[in-house]
Amino acid sequence: MSFSDSDSSSNGGDYKNFRQISRERLLHEMLRSAKTGDSKSTWKVLIMDKLTVKIMSYSCKMADITDEGVSLVEDIYRRRQPLPSMDAIYFIQPSRENVIMFLSDMSGRSPLYRKSFVFFSSPVSKELVSHIKRDSTVLPRIAALKEMNLEYFAIDSQGFTTNNEKALEELFCDDESSQKGVACLNELATRVGTVFASLREFPFVRYQAARSLDATTMTTFRDLIPTKVAAGVYDCIMKYKKTIPNFPQSETCELLILDRSIDQIAPVIHEWTYDAMCRDLLSMEGNKYVHEVPSKVGGPPEKKEVLLEDHDPVWLELRHAHIADASERLHEKMTNFVSKNKAAQIHQGSRNSSELSTRDLQKMVQALPQYSEQIDKLSLHVEIAVKLNKLIKEQGLRELGQIEQDLVFGDAGTKEVIKFLTTNEDASRESKLRLLMILAAIYPEKFEGEKGQNLMKLAKLPPDDMNAVTNMRLLGAAPDSKKSSLGSFSLKFDIHKKRAVRKQHNGDEETWQLSRFYPIIEELVEKLSKGELSKDEYPCLNDPSPSYHGPSHTATVQPPPAAHSMRSRRTPTWARPRNSDDGYSSDSILRHTSSDFKKMGQRIFVFIVGGATRSELRVCHKLTAKLKREVVLGSTSIDDPPQFITKLKMLTAHELSLDDLQI
Repeated sequence: MSFSDSDSSSNGGDYKNFRQISRERLLHEMLRSAKTGDSKSTWKVLIMDKLTVKIMSYSCKMADITDEGVSLVEDIYRRRQPLPSMDAIYFIQPSRENVIMFLSDMSGRSPLYRKSFVFFSSPVSKELVSHIKRDSTVLPRIAALKEMNLEYFAIDSQGFTTNNEKALEELFCDDESSQKGVACLNELATRVGTVFASLREFPFVRYQAARSLDATTMTTFRDLIPTKVAAGVYDCIMKYKKTIPNFPQSETCELLILDRSIDQIAPVIHEWTYDAMCRDLLSMEGNKYVHEVPSKVGGPPEKKEVLLEDHDPVWLELRHAHIADASERLHEKMTNFVSKNKAAQIHQGSRNSSELSTRDLQKMVQALPQYSEQIDKLSLHVEIAVKLNKLIKEQGLRELGQIEQDLVFGDAGTKEVIKFLTTNEDASRESKLRLLMILAAIYPEKFEGEKGQNLMKLAKLPPDDMNAVTNMRLLGAAPDSKKSSLGSFSLKFDIHKKRAVRKQHNGDEETWQLSRFYPIIEELVEKLSKGELSKDEYPCLNDPSPSYHGPSHTATVQPPPAAHSMRSRRTPTWARPRNSDDGYSSDSILRHTSSDFKKMGQRIFVFIVGGATRSELRVCHKLTAKLKREVVLGSTSIDDPPQFITKLKMLTAHELSLDDLQI
């Protein structure tokens, strides 16, 4: 038996992205090592708990697992059939309950399996290791006992979550949840640490500093969330530095830890990309979309589940495109396909079968398999795009989207919001709530006392929704000491002035009229990459040497040249860029992302406590192409607007001070 960390290295050879490395560790280091190790059995059983099942499913498909010699996947807490001639691979969290279940399986005269290969998802305590070693009947049956240190969900090629869905509630709530808050911080810090163990990366750890209002104001627990997470992650990495073979001994990448207060608008503003609109407007469960297809036997339409994931090339191409651009491209794809494919032409044509020549029939049969597969994928996305455009029209989202953008860029204020609410009484409850939440994030003083209640009455929103608006403000600071970006003196005299919380992007990238908004992390990552991020606002736990941001590190890489837009006049005016006649899209840099990763610079990791958004994930893909550095986004969860609003309603208005909680 060996007790060690499973060895891997992302250095050398072809560059692999974040999810590829995670996948290869699970398949090769874990499953394949059991296949080629101390084993006489060809097929094995894979046993996991609820969390590790999800970890595996986000990175690998069942076919991948089967290819590595696994014939059966089992839940450690389910009653299982004894298979004494087969070996078992355990991929489990290092909890006392899991260890007890494992020992129960493998102890006594009749163990469930012949040999066991045990892989823990995160560091296991010495006490649990001793507990395992004390069982003399189990010890000879353990072929491997290793720490995989992989306890995160690889939800995207450049994104992960730590599965702390209640982080917003547990960390931004009142003192009744203090112990839950401690447990949440410790757990997510450990899980973030396993990302760097998997990638063999040693980061410079930077974090969002606590807001210091003045000398008399007490720093709250909420203010120190990024600080405490940074300390926890750094502690994990220091241990990995000593215990993991080939772990780098000097810094190799950058990590920036933030919390949701950094950008309160991103989770609720309407995003106009194909991906974000699907998640926002369609009733999707994760990546699963359910649609109706014609019955093959002539009955009523059948419901079919499809996954909108990386294996779908159409989804991969269009997910970050503006919905108008995606619709346009889908139309062009369908037109091109029909014009080139004989079977499709015949299918689209009006001739009956008696008019078809033998040659036509032969061509149709030859083209049919390809036609069927391709037309299914195109039809799926055409159906989705049509549905989205219909919902945009029915819900009046263009006008709403315009006022949202104008609020953010200082082109509108409370007066325009009141006018919108007065003239759009039939707007949906959620649309009006999201608009008021954006207003509250920019103009918090407008929601003090009766003013806020009057706005809610005007919008005809119930008290339950008022909680979401109030708690939106609480994300920023304490209710009794809420600071404005303009300061109290300015507010007194500039109360009617409009505020811009984003600067208009000027330069080589034009934007859609309804997609001017960008998440604040875009600015922060660009500054971090240039070495221009404020050390006061974002301190570094292991401060880099002056030479770190040298010429070799910050060599300017020009983004790919913009391709000439091919949009036709069918593009509606609401979707056209404000500053461009040719309709140059903000996602152009994504379409030109180089597939050559060999020249990639050092990775940048951004972790957001309290939930990240689709727009923030999109920005990381965009900046990877622009900066030539893989930007990986991590968070406690990925929240679409309805999810975020539900979570926000669960917060309370009570402040949690450091007197109530010590870590």
